[in-house]
Amino acid sequence: MDSSSIGPKSCGAESKADTPWRIAKILSAHGIASRRESERMILAGRVSVNGIPARIGQCALAGYDKIAVDGVLIEPRGELVYIMLNKPRGYITTMSDDRGRTTVVDLVTDVGVRVYPVGRLDINTEGLLLMTNDGQFANAVAHPSYNKTKTYVARVRGDAAGALDALCMPMMIDDRMIRAVSVRLTKLTTDGGIYEITINEGRNRQLRKMCAKCDLEVLSLKRLSIGAVRLGSLEAGKWRHLTDLEKKSLSENH
Repeated sequence: MDSSSIGPKSCGAESKADTPWRIAKILSAHGIASRRESERMILAGRVSVNGIPARIGQCALAGYDKIAVDGVLIEPRGELVYIMLNKPRGYITTMSDDRGRTTVVDLVTDVGVRVYPVGRLDINTEGLLLMTNDGQFANAVAHPSYNKTKTYVARVRGDAAGALDALCMPMMIDDRMIRAVSVRLTKLTTDGGIYEITINEGRNRQLRKMCAKCDLEVLSLKRLSIGAVRLGSLEAGKWRHLTDLEKKSLSENH
């Protein structure tokens, strides 16, 4: 094979196999990361094309060029799969971990295809996590314009009754003004209480930071729903396919 056919391709280059796409778009379409995050991965040197480090704006042919992330080749896109996982505590929401910690991928090895998390839950948060190999679906669900609400149950230590009004008010988190959609105190305990909190953003450790602002310590946190899709009785560590109705509801822009 002529070595010229292996190097980086221009986005305007002709190809008998397909039309070249920007590498960030290919990564997004395969559900690996959003386009913006994919560009960060490229800048960090984590992406290669045919064994050569990728560069921003570079194009390639999915299924022809060998594109790898962290040394792992991207598999050809086949059947689109959409699942929900009841993530237990102690699992990292990522595809791999350089510290050898268990990841959510370890829980879905029997799905049949490689699926990627939609958004994140931190290591100590459990509950509903969507996973798919459809990058467009993942980006649509995660995009702020779709305004998908997320409901959590939080067990806290502290003056839960006294902090209720403060949790309902707007507050500054990470230099951004945010406000919960709703906060409901469902139970008082000897050392605190249990809240059901609904938000329409998903900023890093947002609920933990909100509670900390109100002098509350989060003892446990579990996501119950995303939009109209609820975790239900799915056991911890188990997964199931989304129904067509659930997929449709998540894809709609409200």
